[in-house]
Amino acid sequence: MKTVIDILGWTGSGLIILAYALTLVKNSEYLNYGKYLNLMGGILIAIKCYYYQAIPPFITNLLWSVIATLTIYKSRRTKAKCRKTECFT
Repeated sequence: MKTVIDILGWTGSGLIILAYALTLVKNSEYLNYGKYLNLMGGILIAIKCYYYQAIPPFITNLLWSVIATLTIYKSRRTKAKCRKTECFT
């Protein structure tokens, strides 16, 4: 079980690094993927931290995931509004 948790944590770290790299590309298509990568990465790292009872990084990654979720929600709302009206962003 420990090995599975470690793999999840490392995968989460890789996803967050990939999300950051995609923001450097500055392509809006990739930026949308970055939001989901941040969400999944934060959740996976939080699982590892919880397993090892590392509470401060657990809370940090949980908040990271909440922020990613709010960003996804906000961007979806903006897209839905733009479909109803003319948006040029």
